[in-house]
Amino acid sequence: MASLITASWAAWGAANLPAADKFAADDLAGAIVKLGIRVPPTARTADTLGTEREGTGVLIDDAGHILTIGYLLLEAQSILVVTADGRVLPATVAGVDHATGFGVVRAVQSLDHPPIAIGDSDSVNEINTVTVAAHAGAGGWSNACVVSRRSFTGWWEYALDDAIFTAPARDQHSGAALLDREGLLIGIGSLWVGDANDSGAAFPGNMFVPTKPLLPILGDLKIKGRRSGAARPWLGVYSEEVRRHVVVTQVLPASPAERGGLTRGDVILAVDGQAIGTQADFYHAVWASGAAGSKITLQIWREKVVHEIDVQSIDRMEYLRPSLQS
Repeated sequence: MASLITASWAAWGAANLPAADKFAADDLAGAIVKLGIRVPPTARTADTLGTEREGTGVLIDDAGHILTIGYLLLEAQSILVVTADGRVLPATVAGVDHATGFGVVRAVQSLDHPPIAIGDSDSVNEINTVTVAAHAGAGGWSNACVVSRRSFTGWWEYALDDAIFTAPARDQHSGAALLDREGLLIGIGSLWVGDANDSGAAFPGNMFVPTKPLLPILGDLKIKGRRSGAARPWLGVYSEEVRRHVVVTQVLPASPAERGGLTRGDVILAVDGQAIGTQADFYHAVWASGAAGSKITLQIWREKVVHEIDVQSIDRMEYLRPSLQS
């Protein structure tokens, strides 16, 4: 990991000095689009993600498939693509992958522009300068520095073994393209984070999902709407890691966790007899328990007493009401 001082100077340089890119932004700009998504007010994700969502998408093939971040598409009722030249095209959800966080839509008409090729996200290292490309209403294009590459764990049953963190931070990052010096797509924007450098000090930046884990599943997402194979078990619980303890912060209504009796404030000690101390431990133990539908035994600490509860897991897509291909 780069030191805080090194990362700070590199981020300043990326934002303020000319980049040695080997591509012309004007040649790729037509492949960066705005996505407008509407979700019904009855959707389970309406409270957290809203009913009207906006983000960036990246044209990745000649068939009109557009890559973005998947949370924008959950339970989508309608999707519009706004091209760089101002055309508005209808689109449909092609697929979403909860494990990586990617989403794919397909425009029903041609964008009349060459796609952006997917590159090797492993080739980009810390302190490398990269380009963040979003639609004009989300800040357009800017340069950034990769200040960290490391694992990421979210509170919504989500984890990546390798994520790309950049600085300086940008707002309206959802679905933004991360491009290397050759103009190849190496990541998709997901989050604003306060600890991009992971140095223990405040260091705002953005987290991008690298494209490497997309490549083996992209064909499935386009054709089947999801990756092949059994779905991961999902509980419907939000958690926080506090001093090497996993604390339940929210239980989603009508979720497996709620039906199993899990409540806010419970401390999760073990999964199927395996002791855990971090969110990553928790998620990986759940995912290793079998396919969606498997029964998972949680050992919890509640009001100074240890309890065991059984949770019948499900596929997360069973919980949502999506407009996705089955």
